[in-house]
Amino acid sequence: MTNNSTQEFERLLGKAALALWSDFPRHVQENLFEAAVARDDVIIRNRLASYLHDHHPKTAHLANPMQSLSD
Repeated sequence: MTNNSTQEFERLLGKAALALWSDFPRHVQENLFEAAVARDDVIIRNRLASYLHDHHPKTAHLANPMQSLSD
């Protein structure tokens, strides 16, 4: 498999995950989030958490979208 194929599959799976995000159970959301971003990259973690919080009502119930990051 070529690198281009891998990148295309990653893009497709990422797009699908974003489209279905609100349908995923909380533990699946958390596992995907953790797999997507490195723990030491606080800027990207915060940007992704903010994006998900702003675009998906199911994640909006947290008082602080960064709450799971500090646990």
